Amino acid sequence: MNNLIRCNSDNKDFQNLVKELDIDLAIRDGDDHAFYHQFNKINSLQHVIVAYESSTAVGCGAIKEFSSDTMEIKRMFVLPQYRGKGIASLILTALENWSLELNHQTCILETGIKQPEAIRLYEKNNYFKIPNYGQYANIENSLCFKKYLIKQ
Repeated sequence: MNNLIRCNSDNKDFQNLVKELDIDLAIRDGDDHAFYHQFNKINSLQHVIVAYESSTAVGCGAIKEFSSDTMEIKRMFVLPQYRGKGIASLILTALENWSLELNHQTCILETGIKQPEAIRLYEKNNYFKIPNYGQYANIENSLCFKKYLIKQ
């Protein structure tokens, strides 16, 4: 059974998972990795979820405020050997619920066109494509998504 904990970017398990994520993204992004990496610093993230299977950290995600009513989903990752078990959707839902608790009604995110698993995850969880925002505007390898959150 999975256990989700709330923490911040000081969490060592989160930091280790992000190292694995960055290794994967460096391969997928190739020459574009340095551009994307500059926007994915994890210092001072205050809203982080880490998923555990038994005592093993297997996945993570974070949110950070984008605007007064919108949180941006950041650093979503599940270790390859734990994929396909619904862990990423659990993390995403937990981040959305946390966003609502913080009085944000919308989540946005950016992912790369070379991350088909991530694209499927977001579409499956009712995110829809939007024009690329902020630093991702006019970046051909980026896809941006949005979801309006509803209190349950």
